[in-house]
Amino acid sequence: MKQIPSYETAPYRKELEVEVLEVLRDGDRVYALLNDTLLYPEGGGQPCDRGWLSGVQVCDVLKQGGEIRHYLTGSDVAAGRSLLELDWVRRYDHMQQHTAQHLLSALSLSLFDWKTRAFHLGEDVSDIDLDVAEPSDEDVATLEEQVAAKIAAALRIRSQRVSLEEYRALDVRSRGLPADHCGDIRLVEIEGVDVNTCGGTHVGMTSEVGGVKILRMEPQRGGTRLPWVAGGRLRRRLARHEVRSAELRAVLDTGDNELVSVCRLKLEQLASERRQRRLLEERLVPEVVEDLLENPGSLVERHLDGVEAALLRRVSEEFRTSAGDRVAFLTCVMDDTALFALVQGERGVLDLRETGARVCEILGGRGGGSKLLFQGKARSLIRRPEALDLVERHLRDRV
Repeated sequence: MKQIPSYETAPYRKELEVEVLEVLRDGDRVYALLNDTLLYPEGGGQPCDRGWLSGVQVCDVLKQGGEIRHYLTGSDVAAGRSLLELDWVRRYDHMQQHTAQHLLSALSLSLFDWKTRAFHLGEDVSDIDLDVAEPSDEDVATLEEQVAAKIAAALRIRSQRVSLEEYRALDVRSRGLPADHCGDIRLVEIEGVDVNTCGGTHVGMTSEVGGVKILRMEPQRGGTRLPWVAGGRLRRRLARHEVRSAELRAVLDTGDNELVSVCRLKLEQLASERRQRRLLEERLVPEVVEDLLENPGSLVERHLDGVEAALLRRVSEEFRTSAGDRVAFLTCVMDDTALFALVQGERGVLDLRETGARVCEILGGRGGGSKLLFQGKARSLIRRPEALDLVERHLRDRV
């Protein structure tokens, strides 16, 4: 008879004496085969458990070809007796989330006839995909309330294995057995709510789930995805929201109920100020170009502090149409970002791609352009005078 692993028979056990049968390699990864294991291998939408074998971290657990591989971060494990320890915090979190999924899926089906298409247990948020296109807010709220009621009822959860013949005679919620399935079938039952085929780990009573919060609804290939959190994740998420809300209240000097409206008002004010700024900058462009053209010499330069990249480009383009053979070296700093532009008139003698590349080297930046216009970002403008000297030398060598 096939041995049932301890992660299934004793899901609350945290350590186990095991026999390391072999230590093997899978490419550059080392894995161990054991006579038994507490660690759940990835499958059924649930990530694998993690833990330690002889003090060496088990970073991945996979079922392949009928064997359970325990992938290790080191090779200091030998065949023989060993202690296998479970990362209990991670395991218990998975037990809470997976049990919450069973409640959500079972009640979605019994209340609204919504079948579960898929389940994913994520690091921070889990989700289920339901075969309903547009559930109402009221129905989703009802689902959440009914899940809360089943959690509060502290219903017992148990698992059992049955034969294929027994399985066919039972009323079981299932997305179907694998085509190559053979042997008995594991069922997980939530008292009075659900019987489901499942190989994952679950808590012993619904009260251990603590609570479930559906975060939103997302359209998903003709159905709906419900992301949610449960158990300890729900408390931690609430704590993060409270810290964030306190910081926002302090920054915006307002209460919780006004946070959204105040943020919206601030954004509208900012957008209005940006529009006004752009209008002013548009009026500034011809004045800057005229001032540049009034300067004597074949090379002119200007630092336009605090302007946006779009203004720098407009100045460059307008200068180019009137510059003849003259060259301009323009720079600006906006929101801690340093920008520069090299531009020359149609009769210019420089290849600004070559000169611009050398300027990038000096300023520690990167950029690109054409023979007439080269633009780039710089790490800083501390070496701006050196870059200007380079452009002047290039121009002098060509004239």
